Amino acid sequence: MGNQGTAPAEEAGRDQPQIAAPLPGVVVTGASGRMGQMLVRAVLDSDACRLVAALVRPGHPWVGMDVGAAMGGVPVGVPVTDDAVSAIARAQAILDFTAPEASLATATLAAQARAVHVIGTTGFTAEQLARLRPAARHAPIIRAGNMSLGVNLLAALTRKVAAALGTAWDIEIVEAHHRMKVDAPSGTALMLGEAAAEGRGDSLADLRTPARDGMTGARAAGSIGFASVRGGDVVGEHDVIFATEGERVVLRHLATDRAIFARGALRAALWGQDKGPGEYDVADVLGI
Repeated sequence: MGNQGTAPAEEAGRDQPQIAAPLPGVVVTGASGRMGQMLVRAVLDSDACRLVAALVRPGHPWVGMDVGAAMGGVPVGVPVTDDAVSAIARAQAILDFTAPEASLATATLAAQARAVHVIGTTGFTAEQLARLRPAARHAPIIRAGNMSLGVNLLAALTRKVAAALGTAWDIEIVEAHHRMKVDAPSGTALMLGEAAAEGRGDSLADLRTPARDGMTGARAAGSIGFASVRGGDVVGEHDVIFATEGERVVLRHLATDRAIFARGALRAALWGQDKGPGEYDVADVLGI
């Protein structure tokens, strides 16, 4: 009997329309670049988030244009802007494949907005990476040299193989990219090198072999070497070569479409929505 008096109110509550939470707002930095445009398309194609701004460098010719029209398509109702402060203040996530100093500036604004900062930028120095850490005390930073599932699985395999084979096997990482790439070795190659070093219980800084040119002499036992190829429109190829007397083991990943990086970055941004401040990578996102 005591419950009968509340039934009408409960029924009335059930009849009230449920207001859905707004989808996470995403800002793409460097939106005019090749990767930036991929990221814009990935967000626009997603039904799990919304594009709130396309950010470019100050004074870029695209400023004020609709980003869809600027990319050669139909208008999508999202303006291109060079006002990073205003754009990021409205964001729950930022997708950032730009340059180290630009990413550092974005990290400060992302921390102030408590927004997830997904960084696919490569070429950071150790000093620049240290400057990212204060921002991670206020918001999630998800950073990786490569956002693809396959590459992160390759890193996990590299770590395991390096641990299993030991220092009697030389490790060489060979990577190839398009002719416009400005850093070498690639961020992915360095990520694979770090995985190999971890498998050997050491740091890449201690095991890395300098770039070879001229009379370099025999390689040091247990060292990790890198070779870089630049040419044409190669999206990304990475081989991890384990070589010893009489045999070799080669782990390989080939990327044929940059969209894999955009999809991985977007997945990371959505994964990070309920995470606390800190530094994460794609292995965290994938649970591997």
